[in-house]
Amino acid sequence: MISFGMSKEQKMIKDEVANLVKGVVADNAKDMDHTGEIPAESIQKAWEMGVSISGIPEEYGGYGMKDSPIETAIILEEFAYGDMAFTIALTAPSLFIGPIHSMGTEAQKKKYLPLYCKDTYTPCSLAINEPHFGFDPVSLKTSATKKNGSYILNGAKCFVPLAKESSHMLIAASIDGKNNLFIVRGDNPGLQISEREANLGLYSLKTYEVVLKNCEVPAEDRLGGENGCDYDKVLQKTRIAMAALGTGISRASYDFAKDYAKERVQWGEPIVYRQSIAFMLAEMAYETDAMRFMTWQAASRLESTGNAKRESYLAKFYAGEMTMKITDYGVQILGGHGYIREYPVERYYRNGRGISILEGMATV
Repeated sequence: MISFGMSKEQKMIKDEVANLVKGVVADNAKDMDHTGEIPAESIQKAWEMGVSISGIPEEYGGYGMKDSPIETAIILEEFAYGDMAFTIALTAPSLFIGPIHSMGTEAQKKKYLPLYCKDTYTPCSLAINEPHFGFDPVSLKTSATKKNGSYILNGAKCFVPLAKESSHMLIAASIDGKNNLFIVRGDNPGLQISEREANLGLYSLKTYEVVLKNCEVPAEDRLGGENGCDYDKVLQKTRIAMAALGTGISRASYDFAKDYAKERVQWGEPIVYRQSIAFMLAEMAYETDAMRFMTWQAASRLESTGNAKRESYLAKFYAGEMTMKITDYGVQILGGHGYIREYPVERYYRNGRGISILEGMATV
């Protein structure tokens, strides 16, 4: 029989994350959004939960636990309920650590995983998005050409989280039409990192445009070696993660709007009793649940079979559409209050827009 609930262990994990999110993330999200900075001590405290390194073998510095996309999706939703920008910054190292662990050569694992699988938060990243109209993560314009035992990368990336702060990043590029990932040092002379991007949302997350001009990468730093990696699998993992983030933001918008509607009195009664408000809240509730179930289905499929191409695409697509609808409803229910920064629904709306636009910002 299919179960739509969490196991006892998963519920314990969710509750543990929720307790941390309340005190470290949610209560400080407004200040982080206003200042555009995430306190290092907050990131470090959340990092100590081991979300990014729990599935890495102990020999590389991890905890050696089972790698579970389902449990990671649950954790990401809970963190995003507090703040999406914080969640992406916190889990950015997973974008580098995860693919190397699952697809890297033994030499790559030994060389790079111990650098980031440790008790202290150390930023690293993944660059997939490209700054051109109609960007498709499957049809990359960034190219890699093999020359004299090295690969020469040319192209541009955007929305790269923590690029300037990272000592290493994985960069997606195409070799003769086949997409691959390359391990690139942050101080590579062929790598140019712009000033911090000014985006519609995610104010506290530092993102950058990265330009590659004849960026030379040693052949041994092609992820997976000469045979390359399963780039499509990377996309599946990141799409499930983005759907989980959308679910978290949507649930936060719904909860706040619902509580506000119960307390806001107009025409002699709380506005929650007005049919137009009640209908919006009902739609927010069931669409959030639908997002969560699609995310869990994709994560379950990935965990059990190793392939969730269809499910991950649909989960992210649906989350992108519904997150915008739900967070828009949140703004509408608050009326004029929804448009001012005193209340969090405008932040949910701004951040939620990124679910449909951005690729490769988080991973399960």
